[in-house]
Parts: sequence; C-alpha cells; structure tokens
Amino acid sequence: MSNKELLSAVAILLTFVAYVPYIRLILKGSVRPHVFSWVIWGTTTFVVFLAQLEDHGGAGAWPIGVSGVITIFIALLAYIKRADVKITTTDWLFFGSAMSSLPLWYFTSDPLWAVVILTTVDLFGFGPTIRKVYAQPHSESLLFYFLFALRNAIAIAALENYSATTLLFPVLTAVACLLLIAMAASRRRLFPA
Repeated sequence: MSNKELLSAVAILLTFVAYVPYIRLILKGSVRPHVFSWVIWGTTTFVVFLAQLEDHGGAGAWPIGVSGVITIFIALLAYIKRADVKITTTDWLFFGSAMSSLPLWYFTSDPLWAVVILTTVDLFGFGPTIRKVYAQPHSESLLFYFLFALRNAIAIAALENYSATTLLFPVLTAVACLLLIAMAASRRRLFPA
C-alpha cells in the first residue's frame, strides 16, 4: 500500500468516525440536519468525486466518493426523520440557486469548471445550515464539522495529482466547516444550553 493509499484509508476511516456518531445523533433526535443542505452536499460531493477521478485525483478522491454516498443517505434520513422541516424563503433561494446550477457542470467539458460550479453549489448548501445554526446554535455537532475539515486535509495529502480541479472542493469545504464551527461556538457562548 502506497503512502497516498494509506492517507486515503485514514481519511475514509475519519469519514466513518464523523458520520456514525452523527447518524446516531440524528436517530436520537439530538441533531436535526437541514434536508436542503444535505441534498445539495450529497449531490455535489459525489459529482466532484467523479470530476476528481477524471483529473487523476486517485486515492485522494476516494474519501470524497465515500462521503458523497453517505451524505445522500443523511439527506434521506433527514427527510424521513423530519429533522429540520422549517423551510424559509431564504432556504428555498439557496436550494433553488444550488440545484439550478448543477446542470451547468454537465455542459462543461473541463473537469475544472465542473468543480468550480459544484464547489459554488456546495457552498450554497451551507446557507440553510448556517441560518439554522445561527438561530439554534446547539442543533448541530461541531465535532462532526471539525472531523470533516480534518478529513479534507488528509484527503488533500492523499491526492495523486494536485490541481485546481482536485484541490478546490476539499479546501473550500474545509474552510466552510471551520467558519460554521466558529459561528456556532460564538453563538453558543451567547446562548448557553
């Protein structure tokens, strides 16, 4: 096993370490994911995985693919459990913007443009969750988002080809996770549980 494959395996393991407790928290009702965010994230993550493979991302793309499949499962679970059913006009705006942008990736023959579009869409996916966490700062697991930022750092190290196509998505989603954590931690200090 090469170093890249080992790093990829660690990133995949970290993906499960993050997701399994998060799924348990959803099932217990302690965490209420916003279904719109998770539909957007699942869709974009999986398509970015395909673009990374096309750009020879190799083992570093595998954690993104695993994450995409599990994220789609969480979107389904959020819908079934009616985790966060409060949908605002702003949420519809984020969702509509994100989903209407998805077909654009198909029309680009260059994986970079697909990843640029999908990363933008994925970042739109943070909109409903940011709104929800701002109002309900204890409604999400900060450890989960931290583990994802860490997982992305390890996935980046596992990439076999470093390019804008392979780096853009994991870097920007890690930054978005860290910003969400910072905002939620600040709001939690103002509004203790």
